[in-house]
Amino acid sequence: MGRKVTLATCTLNQWALDFEGNLQRILQSIKIAKEKGARYRLGPELEICGYGCSDHFFESDTILHSFQVLAKLLESPVTTDIICDVGMPVIHKNVRYNCRVIFLNKKILLIRPKTVMANAGNYRELRWFTPWNKLREVEDHFLPRMIQEITRQDTVPFGDAVLASKDTCIGSEICEELWAPNSPHIDMGLDGVEIFTNASGSHHELRKAHLRVDLVKSTTIKNGGIYLLSNLRGCDSDRLYFDGCAMISINGDIVAQGSQFSLQNVVRS
Repeated sequence: MGRKVTLATCTLNQWALDFEGNLQRILQSIKIAKEKGARYRLGPELEICGYGCSDHFFESDTILHSFQVLAKLLESPVTTDIICDVGMPVIHKNVRYNCRVIFLNKKILLIRPKTVMANAGNYRELRWFTPWNKLREVEDHFLPRMIQEITRQDTVPFGDAVLASKDTCIGSEICEELWAPNSPHIDMGLDGVEIFTNASGSHHELRKAHLRVDLVKSTTIKNGGIYLLSNLRGCDSDRLYFDGCAMISINGDIVAQGSQFSLQNVVRS
């Protein structure tokens, strides 16, 4: 017999290289999610360092400070008893990836790298990141010592995988993967995934929000289940404006949607 689960997605006004400010907004969103009874919290793409770091992604300090923020998140009592899905750059085998880091109770469950890069129009992700092309494969990723001391893990799974529990199965997508013709959620749905998540850094454009809603709805029309989308809001110190609009879809219907434009730094759905 199935169980009910409460899930949370959010819209954050993050800033490039504002590590302390980004940390506080992430913690605030997790706190709100827990207060609402959520057991899973999804955040936007590259929320720890900010999406618009541009060539600062080449700097080792950007990676270092991202892991320092991750360490504070792991140690914080706010993150206890809730699965946290956060975004940051990770270097694996000397290659830089745009990743989701999923953890629970000071244990990293999975580092999931982005497989499809946004590299047209306003986006130049291939300048800074490499797409993960080993589909349905994982490797051991050696954690920095500061993280090992907290998690008591030397290595964690890194790659294209899903999370399975006794009750359900969760699969993660990152922004552009939803827009690709061969979206990961297709194979995930065939493999039994019931909860799909998408961490986005999607900018504002006329009628783009309508298309984003249609894509999310179509995923759960085809596969059934639940689809959560999180997005950034604000300018992130760059020339683009991200328009929020976090949402949750169940079986083809939008059941929760955050505002597209707001002066609040943290908006939950």
